Amino acid sequence: MFFLTKDLFFPPVEEASYDGLLAIGGDLSTERLLLAYRSGIFPWFQQGEPILWWSPPRRMVVVPEWYKTPKSIRNLINQNKFQITFNQDFEAVIKNCQQIVRPGQDGTWITDEIIAAYIELHRQGKAQSVEVWQNNELVGGLYGVDLGHVFCGESMFSKVSNASKIAFVSLVKYLHEKKYRLLDCQLHNDYLEQLGAFEISRETFVKILKSV
Repeated sequence: MFFLTKDLFFPPVEEASYDGLLAIGGDLSTERLLLAYRSGIFPWFQQGEPILWWSPPRRMVVVPEWYKTPKSIRNLINQNKFQITFNQDFEAVIKNCQQIVRPGQDGTWITDEIIAAYIELHRQGKAQSVEVWQNNELVGGLYGVDLGHVFCGESMFSKVSNASKIAFVSLVKYLHEKKYRLLDCQLHNDYLEQLGAFEISRETFVKILKSV
């Protein structure tokens, strides 16, 4: 286990534990966060814990060029019941992701410290959001870190049925148009699998990150 200091450094991702825990400590400065994401590492910890840095052996991803939008979501978008924007209210999106109640989840990893750090990333053009609106109310969205060829999704929320799916599909479409290599979804879950994400090895993921 590696304990980080003020030095801007991460150990090789191959040194991570079996479940992907790589290092403890450090800070959430913009410089460290960008180094982490460019290296295949992300922070994930609960309130009251030290900062934990992860690089899991398997990575959940979408290849925008290959993606096929589920017919049900395509039909919803075509009904024009929702309005989709990008980067119109990053702060509201990340705070909704923090506050939304998720079945089976005790608390949230999106601490106030995380919110402040990612808002700063957004101010510097390195974090982006997608918003879904209905009747001028924010009802869904997502945010993540933008590396220019890989978008690292962090969290999404939905206040009405399918709003987060619409945000997800809208992001994938945008990434395809801009010729991004990957949408990184980090860890496997059934919801992401239903949306069309799949796992690749950490080795493959890091090679794509480095292919700039």
